[in-house]
Amino acid sequence: MTTGFRLYRGLEVYPLVYPHRATEPGNGRNYDEGFDAAVRIQEQGTSGEAPRSRVFRLAASPFPNTGDARRASAAYAEHLIDACSEDASILDLEL
Repeated sequence: MTTGFRLYRGLEVYPLVYPHRATEPGNGRNYDEGFDAAVRIQEQGTSGEAPRSRVFRLAASPFPNTGDARRASAAYAEHLIDACSEDASILDLEL
């Protein structure tokens, strides 16, 4: 699930948070095992052209709640963008 986006250095940052373990058929949601996180970094959209984007998954252990997972994904996106040189785009790097 996504909860909006924010702009960081001209790129749109979308935190992606989802349960650590998928819900099994016939059972309710399983949030007790925590949440995993990823982040989608996307160029700002221009009319007529689909913006490029890329998803980066956080390798950290499950987060105890969605707030922690969202904050971690935003911080990870900032780290990736800041670590990228001005000559390259984060969307083109091999990680």
